[in-house]
Amino acid sequence: MKHLMTLFIIPLFLFTSNPKKEDFLGKWKGDDKSEIGYITFDNEGYATFEIQGQIIGGKEFTMNGKKGKMSYSINFKTTPIEVDFIVTKIASKESKKILGIAEFLDNDTMRFAMDFNAKRPTEFGDHTILLERVK
Repeated sequence: MKHLMTLFIIPLFLFTSNPKKEDFLGKWKGDDKSEIGYITFDNEGYATFEIQGQIIGGKEFTMNGKKGKMSYSINFKTTPIEVDFIVTKIASKESKKILGIAEFLDNDTMRFAMDFNAKRPTEFGDHTILLERVK
């Protein structure tokens, strides 16, 4: 009986641990309904989107003849977790934020919603994508 209780209690502690930056790191694949094929979070604070084979973001990328970069910040003190992507034009330093929210379903799956119009989603709805960690 003691061993049976241990089998139920240990996963409970693993599942309820507080998410941290390391939990986001790596490449995540979007579900079939999403336009975003992949999102990658690197350890240096840069993020990339891969959409239909095109890479947008990272330390440096070119779009419409202009160089840019895309970083990210994560606020773990909120529920759901707030994730911001900051796209910056390198020459002018002009930047724009893409505001999002995330919720881990397990270690390798998260729900993710974002808004490209400077409004943070407040809940997971029609524009939510399911991301699975690429191993």
